[in-house]
Amino acid sequence: MRLTEEQEELRSAVRSLLTRHEGAAAWEPLAEQMGAAGLAVPEDYGGAGGGARDVHVLMEELGRGLSPLPLLGSAVLTAGALLASGDKEACGRLLPPLAEGRSVGALAWAERGSWDPAAVRAEALPGPDGAWRVTGTKEYVLDWPGVGLLLVAARTATGVSLFEVAVDAPGAHRTPAVTMDGTRSQARWVLDGAEGRLIGVDGDGERTLAHVRDLGCAALAAEQVGAAERCLELTVAHARNRVQFGRPLGSFQAVKHRLADAYVLVESARSAALGAAFAADQDPAALPRAAAVAKSVCSEAFSVVAGETIQLHGGIGITWEHDAHRYLKRAHGAGELFGAPARHRARLAAGLGLMTD
Repeated sequence: MRLTEEQEELRSAVRSLLTRHEGAAAWEPLAEQMGAAGLAVPEDYGGAGGGARDVHVLMEELGRGLSPLPLLGSAVLTAGALLASGDKEACGRLLPPLAEGRSVGALAWAERGSWDPAAVRAEALPGPDGAWRVTGTKEYVLDWPGVGLLLVAARTATGVSLFEVAVDAPGAHRTPAVTMDGTRSQARWVLDGAEGRLIGVDGDGERTLAHVRDLGCAALAAEQVGAAERCLELTVAHARNRVQFGRPLGSFQAVKHRLADAYVLVESARSAALGAAFAADQDPAALPRAAAVAKSVCSEAFSVVAGETIQLHGGIGITWEHDAHRYLKRAHGAGELFGAPARHRARLAAGLGLMTD
């Protein structure tokens, strides 16, 4: 599995841009100059018409710098949900501003710590005026200042469905969440009879959310690979430069072994993440299995490598003067996002017909 020359050029361009523009300041040039917000959106809706492998490249680079940009929540989850819904009217109306970066979207479906589409308990009832009224609480919604589009998963008499809810609608309240990972904003949405507009077919939400979860896992796995790779680079550089007992830290055999093990983890994780991206582009039927593998492998690899970064940097690794602890916090947060590794191994086992007790 190899990336194309164009995708490697994309990697170089994104890395260069993120070097010149730090943090939230990178959003506008990334969206306007490179079309990153619409990378996987079809050209008919104002996007670049790329695929999951292009998203993989982008997310790796964002992961390297622990970027706070809303690509995962808006360009992957929200745009992916609209496309998976098959609602052409909604896509034509909502995707162009998302693709251009003029609007940022949020997809709210997790409840009580679960991203399982079947676990949705928020309710949507048709009102006397023909509009839907959505009631429920949504957690772990990927947030961004000035979110302009909110899609909410709620259960109707037919099944789980998706609804467009105005972010300033009466009965819709957003509360920023305090998270361990300060580089990825999350919010809690409480809906109390908020007016919603049905997206797609009533009752088709579980299928849509399952597909979007897999796309999200594939993109998040790429981000985890990029972050783990950067952790390894920082640690190798430190081991070369840090002198201990009159010798470079990296000259000790035990340190060499730990760095070699970390390298194997990073490259194994990269293979798993690329496997999910290739499945999304070339074999959608294999995506659920590939995404579950990628989420499990990449989450655990990133966690271990980030922990080694802390340990091999010694005391400096847990100070604000160094980024090591920020990578560890991202590893913890990303590992739980969309479900812990054990959860994905369980659904992988279930898909293979294996016992999960």
